[in-house]
Amino acid sequence: MSDLTPMLRQYMSIKEEYPDCVLFFRMGDFYEMFFDDAREAAPILEIALTTRDKNRENPVPMCGIPYHAAESYIEKLVNRGRKVAVCEQVEDPSQAKGIVRREVIRVVTPGLSAALGKFNAAENNYLCGVSHKDDRFGAAFLDFSTGVFQITELSDLGELMDQLAGRNPQEVVLSEDEENSPLADRLSRTLGGALVNFTDNSRFGTDRAVSVLTEVYDLAGIEGLGLGGHPLALTAAGGVLSYVVDYKLGDVTHLSLPRLYLPTDFMIIDEVTGKNLELFRTVYEGRRTGSLLSVMDRTTTSMGARLLKRTLAQPMIDRREIERRHDLVQELVERQEKTDELVSLLADMADLERIAGRVSTRIANPRDVAALASSLGRIGPIRRILEGFESVTAASLAGDLDDFSPLIRRIVSTLVESPPHTLRDGGLIKDGVDEELDELREISRTGKQWIIDLEKSERRRTGINSLKVRFNKVFGYYIEVSNTNLQMVPEDYIRKQTLVSAERFITPELKEFEAKVLGAQDRITALEYDIFVKLREEVRDWIPMIQKGAGSLAALDMLLSFAVVAREHDFIRPIMTDKREIDITGGRHPMVEGFLPSGSFVPNDVHLDAEHEQLLIITGPNMAGKSTIIRQVALIVLMAHTGSFVPAEKATIGIVDRIFSRVGASDSIARGQSTFMVEMVETANILNNATERSLVILDEIGRGTSTFDGVSIAWAVAEYLHDSDTHTPLTLFATHYHELTELAVLKERIKNYTISVREWNGRIIFVHKMQPGSASHSYGIEVARLAGLPSRVLARAREILQDLEEGELLRLDDPESAAAGSRPHPSGQLDLLSAVTSPVVERLRRIDVNTLTPLDALSTLDELIRLSAQVDAEDESKK
Repeated sequence: MSDLTPMLRQYMSIKEEYPDCVLFFRMGDFYEMFFDDAREAAPILEIALTTRDKNRENPVPMCGIPYHAAESYIEKLVNRGRKVAVCEQVEDPSQAKGIVRREVIRVVTPGLSAALGKFNAAENNYLCGVSHKDDRFGAAFLDFSTGVFQITELSDLGELMDQLAGRNPQEVVLSEDEENSPLADRLSRTLGGALVNFTDNSRFGTDRAVSVLTEVYDLAGIEGLGLGGHPLALTAAGGVLSYVVDYKLGDVTHLSLPRLYLPTDFMIIDEVTGKNLELFRTVYEGRRTGSLLSVMDRTTTSMGARLLKRTLAQPMIDRREIERRHDLVQELVERQEKTDELVSLLADMADLERIAGRVSTRIANPRDVAALASSLGRIGPIRRILEGFESVTAASLAGDLDDFSPLIRRIVSTLVESPPHTLRDGGLIKDGVDEELDELREISRTGKQWIIDLEKSERRRTGINSLKVRFNKVFGYYIEVSNTNLQMVPEDYIRKQTLVSAERFITPELKEFEAKVLGAQDRITALEYDIFVKLREEVRDWIPMIQKGAGSLAALDMLLSFAVVAREHDFIRPIMTDKREIDITGGRHPMVEGFLPSGSFVPNDVHLDAEHEQLLIITGPNMAGKSTIIRQVALIVLMAHTGSFVPAEKATIGIVDRIFSRVGASDSIARGQSTFMVEMVETANILNNATERSLVILDEIGRGTSTFDGVSIAWAVAEYLHDSDTHTPLTLFATHYHELTELAVLKERIKNYTISVREWNGRIIFVHKMQPGSASHSYGIEVARLAGLPSRVLARAREILQDLEEGELLRLDDPESAAAGSRPHPSGQLDLLSAVTSPVVERLRRIDVNTLTPLDALSTLDELIRLSAQVDAEDESKK
């Protein structure tokens, strides 16, 4: 560094403090980047890469961007997973002795980008900290832009991944000890584009956690945070907060106290179930349109949209609180005029949570503060309307809406009606706010007239009618005279510049005026800035009240959305109960119904209870609607727990602690898992974690392997869910294995249902209606016909099916016999569990399903596969 200029040495010194950041180094009207930062940033920002100190043997790579456009460039880098350290000049260059002093004033990362204002408005932007000891984990979720701060402690990696999936953090912080750990590898693979950081181990220590929490929140101790017995939640909170504070993000007074929650406080929706139910994105196209969120989101504020998404990820399980929400939604549905009035008041409401965050970190601009005042002005009318409702929830929401009249008056009396976005050009403070400012503005206004008067008087004095008084940033004010009139120029004119066709002059009087006017304009800009900063500091004192009000408005917006959707789609209020039952009459799928012509969706009744119909075996052909029905039951249950009305004629919903799903088949190539392995892992998760309060939907268990294996597994899974002492959840089990219908004879709480079809002229008609009983055919060939398979293929498939149903498996070495189809065949379906003398069947009969664990089931399956192969080999040797 010895051959570098003093300025570059200053740059390198600051860069050493932020080695993992792209350093935006302020130089006048530009932010410059040098060395590796320039090489990395230039192609991302699509700007030219140049060099500095070209006379050096190795010129310094550099690139730069205008300081007033910095936010858009920062956003590009952050979106590519980079961190940006913003280094400002912190002293007036005209007053500096030597190099201007510079400091990093903020760091912007994917999880800490409160300044950008470029978020997806409907989503939280989470920074996550994870601590780890043995098999337990602590997790802290901080949305720096809104101040939301939640922490939890989890019993295993699966629970951690479920919590991460529900929040989709943009950035994760781990201690440096985890850098090459299986945890870090799992997070990197699972979280996609999230930035995974490794930071000093001390940030995740207990002492550091206590220190930073007490310091940031000005606490005498942490006892009041309720973290006793949750050491990993504490260290996760400390790790995240230390990361924020150490990155010099300014004042963080907008951050709420960390709120401890446990997974059991909410209904658990794991990553697999959320995907299968298409809560936020469709399975095949990954689009928001067609998801449950798209159906339920009629919110008008960003705050409400974010709360709705969080609520769908974590529905409530407190029956009384759920019913209180239902009470208000019912009132809103019944009082449409008031609902419309509230929706209108919330329309165009600013994002109060994120404005509060920008105010706290002192980056809010004049438009932010003006929007804050406009939005707060609507709170009074909203509160008065809510006070006219009868529900407890309405009263609670109204109680959290404070009187902001003093703050509104202060803002409105200070800022002009439509202030500029930035501070650098002035024009944001009203007349009458500050006496000195008014005087300076008068000088500026009269100065313009003085110039006009000067030009007129000089024309009269000199006789030069074309004489002009002009201004530019290089020379300031000057008098311009064309060459044809130079002989008429007075002696007191001082030549300043010669042009091709004119000369420019100044006079002592003009320069004296210039100093006065330009000095006034500079002082006006500086004074307006000071007045605004003082106003912004006053707003900071209101942040706790603003955040409380924002939370109330978000909840109101979400419940209004529930009411609007209920009215538009004819949803009804569900009855919540503590009993283990789900009783739905005329249930509909909220997303599928929206894609069909009005009135064409076929509703279905479903009843589940702990004593008589705990597990329903649902059979029927493909395309009949099995998957739709089991999914719609899960969606109706989930919607009811959020406080929403549901798509049904009637619905009684018992409180559910968790929804599990095993639906569809897909390889997990990234994890090296086959379709069948994925299916078994997901099934094992259900069998190990479902409780009697859970709801389980299973679709085609065992489909990923051979028929015999698949039936065996499906049978054993169904028995386990029925017979287990602790794992007896309400279950919907859709299957093509008709053999499973025999379970209804053997097990008292298993019942058979089928999706009926009608046959007409040799073809089938899907009626999509579920009724008691079991299907005798799968109609797979008919479905293939509807899909457009060639008639020759369909005809051959019917021949093969006939042979299979008669128990005569086709031999590949005897195609003529297989094609003949001339032998008489008894009718009926292949009975996989008939009384055949076979070691495989005998081994199946010896299985004690009452004591069989999921691990035992997989081990037994492997034994059965080997036994079956042995029997096949013996049969082949006899031929």
